[in-house]
Amino acid sequence: MTASPPRPAACDGGRPPALGIAANLGQFSLLVGVNALVGATLGQERTVVPLLAKDTFHLTGLAGALTFIVAFGTVKAITNFFAGTLADRYGRKPVLVAGWLAAIPVPVLLITAHSWWIVVAANVLLGVNQGLTWSTTVIMKIDLVGSSRRGLAMGLNEASGYGAVAVTALVTGWLASAYGLRPAPFLFGAAVIALGLGMSAVVIRETQAYAIHEAGGHVTTNDDLRSGLTTRQVATLTSFTEPALSAASQAGMVNNLNDGLAWGVLPVLFASHGLSIGRIGALAAIYPGVWGAGQLVTGALSDRVGRKWLIATGMWVQAGALALYATSATFGGWAAAAVVLGVGTAMVYPTLLAAIGDVAHPAWRARSVGVYRLWRDGGFAVGAVLAGVIADVYDMVTAVWVVAALTAASGVIVAIRMYETRQPASGGSQQQPR
Repeated sequence: MTASPPRPAACDGGRPPALGIAANLGQFSLLVGVNALVGATLGQERTVVPLLAKDTFHLTGLAGALTFIVAFGTVKAITNFFAGTLADRYGRKPVLVAGWLAAIPVPVLLITAHSWWIVVAANVLLGVNQGLTWSTTVIMKIDLVGSSRRGLAMGLNEASGYGAVAVTALVTGWLASAYGLRPAPFLFGAAVIALGLGMSAVVIRETQAYAIHEAGGHVTTNDDLRSGLTTRQVATLTSFTEPALSAASQAGMVNNLNDGLAWGVLPVLFASHGLSIGRIGALAAIYPGVWGAGQLVTGALSDRVGRKWLIATGMWVQAGALALYATSATFGGWAAAAVVLGVGTAMVYPTLLAAIGDVAHPAWRARSVGVYRLWRDGGFAVGAVLAGVIADVYDMVTAVWVVAALTAASGVIVAIRMYETRQPASGGSQQQPR
């Protein structure tokens, strides 16, 4: 399947689009706000749903309790792939609006669920929502900024999203502590979804013309990265054969593998040590809070120092944080681990997206982002299954150690396989030959 032929790039009044954050500050800022709402839609679950599994539905086995993350991660991963392809074929804005429409039933299902499988069904829809909306906001920001400030743009995007995850985890933890696990936390989520849909439908403009314009001046020294590739060729390059793209894909998958652990296993670990819902909510907020704020620094830093070693080092920092989780048994120790995990993830998350944007040709960059995000968010499902099975067979601490080892190994793969993708300050796209 190939994208539709590029149309001549033009903006309002028929003028060629100007690339850059400053030149597109209004739309860029609105997209940052929309992605904050995307993150808040996810954040409504971070504290509450693992506790629903334990306290409301009385699920004793972690592997069974984590089916909601498996469903979310699997569906989001697949939706990411189609989001990139659909965005190339039909434009970015229709895909963004469709993602918000998919989210409308989620709070209703979570509030009224009388069976765990209804919670799982809600997470199928949440996966569609997150795959379409988050992927599209990433693609639209990359469209607008061009090559010179791509790391900063991804840092701002991911900071807004995961900062909102943190705030919402804290708010819903407080609401659950004050008013119960249902319905108050999910009424907050319903308001977020309504605002996100309204903004996306009314004030967000299409950005595909910017990518078409950039493609006209794109130069590559590697014929494998030329324009006009089929979706299958893009998927093969991003997943397996292109060193930087494939190294980024595996690192993204492992990163979200440990995020799946943080979402599904760690709240139950904290509860087993007698922590209150309020304190569990605070711990659930620290990690994405540091992660979100840190990306304001690390995204821009990658524009200056490069992508490769920020990614490799960030994976090793995350592994160290997971080891700290495994060896701690107090709120203070886990809070310190959450800070370190947030720092490591901030080093990795926007930098991986920037690296994909560096290497992928603008003509098929949206599809490459979709393939990368397929692998990355598949990590949610893999992490939930792996951690749940190990925790049931052994214990939760053993599951944390296994994920820490995998994260460290992923950093080694990046160090060996990935080349530096950051483009020279002059702005030409000059990917390293394979």
